[in-house]
Amino acid sequence: MKERKVLLHITDLKQYFPIGKKSYGKKIKYVKANDGISIDIYEGETFGLVGESGCGKSTFGRTILQLNAQTGGRTIYYGRTVEDAAPKYIEDIFRNLTAKRNECKELRKKADELKKVYEDLKRKRKSDEDAAAEIPGHLYENYQNAEKAYNNLFLDVTGLIGGLYVADNLDEIQKVYQAEYQATADRRVFKGIQNKLKIKYDATVVDLSEKGKSKAEIEAATATGKARITAFGNKIAKKDEEIDELTEKIKRMKAKHKSHPDFDKYEANIDSGINLANLSIAEMRGLRNDLQFIFQDPYSSLDARMTTGQIIGEGLLAHKIYQKNNKEMQEYVLEVMDKCGLSPYFIHRYPHQFSGGQRQRIGIARSLAMNPKFVVCDEVVSALDVSIQSQIVNLLLDLKEQNELTYLFISHDLSVIKYISDRIGVMYLGNMVELSTTKDLFENTAHPYTEALLSAIPTIDLDSDKEAVILEGDIPSPINPPKGCKFHTRCNYCTDICKKVNPLFEEISSGHFVACHHKRTKKKEA
Repeated sequence: MKERKVLLHITDLKQYFPIGKKSYGKKIKYVKANDGISIDIYEGETFGLVGESGCGKSTFGRTILQLNAQTGGRTIYYGRTVEDAAPKYIEDIFRNLTAKRNECKELRKKADELKKVYEDLKRKRKSDEDAAAEIPGHLYENYQNAEKAYNNLFLDVTGLIGGLYVADNLDEIQKVYQAEYQATADRRVFKGIQNKLKIKYDATVVDLSEKGKSKAEIEAATATGKARITAFGNKIAKKDEEIDELTEKIKRMKAKHKSHPDFDKYEANIDSGINLANLSIAEMRGLRNDLQFIFQDPYSSLDARMTTGQIIGEGLLAHKIYQKNNKEMQEYVLEVMDKCGLSPYFIHRYPHQFSGGQRQRIGIARSLAMNPKFVVCDEVVSALDVSIQSQIVNLLLDLKEQNELTYLFISHDLSVIKYISDRIGVMYLGNMVELSTTKDLFENTAHPYTEALLSAIPTIDLDSDKEAVILEGDIPSPINPPKGCKFHTRCNYCTDICKKVNPLFEEISSGHFVACHHKRTKKKEA
């Protein structure tokens, strides 16, 4: 079986919203919308996310894309590498790493000195028959503490930062990486200047042509611009060569450090992806075309004062993919509209002139136009009639295949989730309580909350002996969630341990994770 490639690696994601303002002597409270979620989303899959309203599904989707600033945890995106994006946080890591390494050296020195004193006393004690020289009881403990502190700090310093192993020659790798960072930044600057010169040159040609100038006059008038464009093209090519050389050097360093005796210990920390939670607003904006969002409400998410063509083309202009009033852009917008089932004459119409399903197609086209790699579909069919829902779901499936997309599909409707998703995550009050392939989740339900959700799916099978599982009581407050398992206040299987101990999110079979104290018991009873 072909190994799946992780596109997003999410670890302990938290999204807390403060309630009220901080004041003297008053502790601020938070709504814990997402309270420590860890999942991998694989390239090319549709990951379904289901749960009751208010469980944190939409917040999770928005937080992944950093539309809400992440409170805690890591969201690593592998659609691009740190070398491509050159985020500032990597430079900051290296700046702080030197200080950490010096601290590490001091701890190593202290540990060695303590060990030497201990060993000397131990030898002396063995040589003295009357054991006159006693070894202080705290001495070895002090040595162990220093050794432990050194090991913890050594793990940071020798970890793989941004995919680079920095164990023994931090200075060399730091210089190489910073040179690559600078070369990447320079290349972007040169490309930006070159693009502006091209636009200026094109505008000059058009202007001179309109004034009836001859071809010779136009070429003479724009010769300087052409030369500068070529010069910057040469600089870009040179920077590309520099980056290629530096990348190869980094690869050689990684290969060299694989022979390090502690490499296996730190190999798990290899991370060549981009931590979206650490990006600035400007850096995150540079990745927006990769990561898109389709909103729940197909009307309020569209600007009523803009035409269909303007709505779909807005992102293209914002990311400077096309210039305004460019004929190629209009052709591209029409092509995207056609893929999304929108007629060409819709391009000059306004949102109020469309039905709900057509407006949702416009929202889908707006996201698709950016040629994204990952799309969050937030309740995209909940506001539509059932007949229209199936059309939109089938459209999303077709677009996924045509454009090699990855979806996070958020819904409260398990029947829709079952149809479109490869894997399903079940959320309750900010936490993931069950995660599995779609087939396994429906056939081997292990969490009582999932069991209740599945029992609520309408059926026309009159012979079905399935009984609805009624969840009594209301969803607890996300500000003051209950102790232990958050679901225990509504669970039919609740025992004393559920009220006191928060269950671990454990793998009970291949790829099937559950957070419940009684998951195995229920499966045996079944």
